[in-house]
Amino acid sequence: MLNVDAGGGDRLALAVLAQYRMTTTEQMHLTIAPEVRIEQTRRRLAKLRSEGLVDRVTLPQAGRTRVWFATQYGADVASEWPELRERRPPRLIADRTAARLRAGHALTVTETGLAFVQDARRRGDECRPLDWIPEVHHPLGGGEAVIPDALLYYRACDDGGSMLRAFVEVDRATMGPERLAAKLTAYARLHDYVPAPVPGRPRTAAGQQQLLEEDWRRRYPLFPRLLFVLDGTGPAGVENRIRALRAAASQLPPYGFLRDVPVLVAPLVNLLQDGPSAPVWSLVQAPGTTVAWTHSRHP
Repeated sequence: MLNVDAGGGDRLALAVLAQYRMTTTEQMHLTIAPEVRIEQTRRRLAKLRSEGLVDRVTLPQAGRTRVWFATQYGADVASEWPELRERRPPRLIADRTAARLRAGHALTVTETGLAFVQDARRRGDECRPLDWIPEVHHPLGGGEAVIPDALLYYRACDDGGSMLRAFVEVDRATMGPERLAAKLTAYARLHDYVPAPVPGRPRTAAGQQQLLEEDWRRRYPLFPRLLFVLDGTGPAGVENRIRALRAAASQLPPYGFLRDVPVLVAPLVNLLQDGPSAPVWSLVQAPGTTVAWTHSRHP
């Protein structure tokens, strides 16, 4: 029998690694157990590694930072737990070389998620570690899909306790502004995507109506907000990317997606400094307007 405390930290640590893909030791500590000494988190991860559930790679260029990820065995164990059972299986890291090459983007996504979790704790809002879900697959038909860097669930206490949802795209300036802006078009397609009827399937009147609904309505009562988080560039690069997103928005119809969905963009450094709930987000639909993402509304 595995030496795992079934109701506590070992289970949460493995669940976070299976879901987040990669974390540093410090990120894991701040995510699951910030109230205790980091040595306890180090011992927990070492124990999970000795049991074959997780592994690690050391990044020499980052002060020999240790980066942790779930093994196939660990992912298989976690996938049977109720909190992860309905999730699409993650794209696992094949080996330590693959982990080293993927670390930059994966750790930035984890850092972004941690910013939301920590901000919620400070504010008394509800955003638990497993409310940050990377790489949720949303089909577009024909083998295409929209896969956000993360899907965020967040309950704001000062907003009547309403549940907020957001698709989050983390850009590290490794692609040009135009390629980043093309993602906006993909989300607009997802907003309008209706699956084609399945040939030969019997239909009732109610079934026909269901087939005619947009696919995202099966998961969400409202289409999630769209948040772009920018890293790896200075103020000029941030402005270039915001302009590219606004140019892409100008090519879309002013109704439908742009009317219904707040599209917000902010530098990661501002999220880390002020917290994601601060009014640091530029509203793509309204140049010159900065807002708090939790207070933006579907019109």
